[in-house]
Amino acid sequence: MMPSLVNRLLILLGLLTASVFAAERPNIVIIYADDMGYGDLAIQNPDSKIPTPHLDQLAREGMRFTDAHSSSGICSPSRFALLTGTYHWRRQHGIVQSFGPPFFKDSDYTLPEMLQEQGYRTACIGKWHLGWDWQFKNPPSGRVEQWGRVREFYQPDDVDWSGPIKGGPLDHGFDYYFGDGTINFPPYAWVENETILEIPTAVVDPNDIRHETKEGNWEFRPGPKLEGWDPYEVLPTLTKRAVAWVHEQEADQPFFLYFPLPSPHAPIIPNDEFIGTSEAGGYGDFMVQTDWVAGQVLQALEEKGLSDNTLVIFSSDNGPEAYAWKRAELYGHFSMGDLRGLKRDVWEGGHNVPFIMKWPGRVPAGSISDEVISQVDIMATIAAITGTELPEEAAPDSYNFLPVAEGASLLVPLREATVHNTYEAIWGLRQGDWLYIDGPTGGSRKLPPSFMALRGYENFDTDVLLFDLATDPEQRHNLRDNHPERVAAMAALLGQYREQGYSVRR
Repeated sequence: MMPSLVNRLLILLGLLTASVFAAERPNIVIIYADDMGYGDLAIQNPDSKIPTPHLDQLAREGMRFTDAHSSSGICSPSRFALLTGTYHWRRQHGIVQSFGPPFFKDSDYTLPEMLQEQGYRTACIGKWHLGWDWQFKNPPSGRVEQWGRVREFYQPDDVDWSGPIKGGPLDHGFDYYFGDGTINFPPYAWVENETILEIPTAVVDPNDIRHETKEGNWEFRPGPKLEGWDPYEVLPTLTKRAVAWVHEQEADQPFFLYFPLPSPHAPIIPNDEFIGTSEAGGYGDFMVQTDWVAGQVLQALEEKGLSDNTLVIFSSDNGPEAYAWKRAELYGHFSMGDLRGLKRDVWEGGHNVPFIMKWPGRVPAGSISDEVISQVDIMATIAAITGTELPEEAAPDSYNFLPVAEGASLLVPLREATVHNTYEAIWGLRQGDWLYIDGPTGGSRKLPPSFMALRGYENFDTDVLLFDLATDPEQRHNLRDNHPERVAAMAALLGQYREQGYSVRR
């Protein structure tokens, strides 16, 4: 029997067993951190200066994936990919900017829509950052100098706040939404479902912030805010809302909670009770708070007696922000772990992210998988778990990794290959242990010389790159000249994926 056929039989077995258990319809909770690096999860970084006891416990109760990837090295694209099973670059590369339109099309089939069809109650609480159909009275009338250029922005009177805000979570499968858009993007006000709870009348001036961060810059975009808006209240408020929502649920109604956190993304603003709880400065303390927030949701599930029939997935939208370079030098904490690169990069550190999956009785407790998976695979996997047949054009890049999560050992990789990308200029393809990058670097910016020296990195001088991650996970040794045939084959497969509109074997 050919190995690929064995894999297919295992996947078929996963589909069959999933259909048997579909009647149970497990509750599903996805907790999605923002800018959390591979090395920020203490259980997988022996040199970590940041305790993450709640996430470590989650890993001990489930499976930790060591080779899991976000679609992009930045936030909006990765969120779209997770919720659709579609690589972000099939739609766009950049984030949704302030008051930007939806990332989604009306025709997109999303994870919450799929679960709604299966009778789930669905909620999104937290950072949406996937756009809305805002209504404006006139073009942006505000002007401010920021980051060396004049930025136009909408002021409160430029926006029509009177009607429902369409194009957001409720139009893409969620029954309930509560959040603030993003913590550093306007409007700085609470949105519930399709309504601004209080109309903002003031304006954030990014050059006149009256609070302090504990590391790095505010990175606020200018725009409308509520009088007295306190960014330090954002994460606590979202936590209380998520916990309260869990407590409203009952065992006879399956639910899906998507809880995208605004942390530990900048602005780095841990609350007072977390100051000094790590050995990695303000970011470390904010990461401790992020771990605590996840723990609050897990505790709520326990208190409601729902944990045994709840599938929990924890991950991050991309790698850590560039503040991680200085943090490593100051505190000896490497948010990227031993990986090369950070947020925005096609280097591994930009998209190889923490990923934990817990499902009592189905996912072996205390297990670790080195299988390559992607967040685009969540769609097909949950479809298998709930016994859902995906529409033909849906989730074109999503593989069902349920057999892997249940402990099956595959004889060949689950995924034929995985595309790594952030911006249009740099592309990578992972196939087995091999990683191909179609340029001389996987970085979106130059590394500081001090960090280059600290890690002993050298620049490459070939047109493309090839690494064997089995022996070189830190991407130090370019094997492009040793394997020209492999380079050519992987370049061709990358081109095929980009052109044909899908990457799942058909």
